[in-house]
Amino acid sequence: MPDILPRRRLLAASAAALPVLLAVSGCRSSDAFTGPDPLAGPPSPAPDVLTLQSVIAAEQGLIRLYQAAIGSSTRAAVRKHGLEAMLTQHQSHLGQLRSRLILPSPAPSASASPAATASATPAGVSIAQLRAAERASAASLLLRLATVQPGLAQLFASIAASDATHAMVLGG
Repeated sequence: MPDILPRRRLLAASAAALPVLLAVSGCRSSDAFTGPDPLAGPPSPAPDVLTLQSVIAAEQGLIRLYQAAIGSSTRAAVRKHGLEAMLTQHQSHLGQLRSRLILPSPAPSASASPAATASATPAGVSIAQLRAAERASAASLLLRLATVQPGLAQLFASIAASDATHAMVLGG
């Protein structure tokens, strides 16, 4: 004797009816289940994710400063201070940071849109401004070390050391 209602349709109907039943009964799904409410929408990002997004944005800002400095400096000044090598290192840092950021596909990414990047690019950045930005970046990363997971703290410490070295090179 064939099933009147095949099992798959019964399971699908049960899953589809659950939110309706909970809504009618005045219950939230969190009342019926332990853990996060599956009907409340996506959870907010973890603190490490927010910190990582902020550090990525700061690294992008440093890259824009270096690009502006390279574009506005003489070839001799760029060579003397090693600006292109430092820019390459910052691009590498950005790649390492982005590789640690895992977001669900519908969430906004930490990268800025091309239009926002172009409008935020400063004109004529001096070596002194780069040095100050490198020092500020190193200090900011060091302050974050105690608040993130060990693997991320190690990466931040490495980037902070690089930024401090850049500041020293730019100062001499």
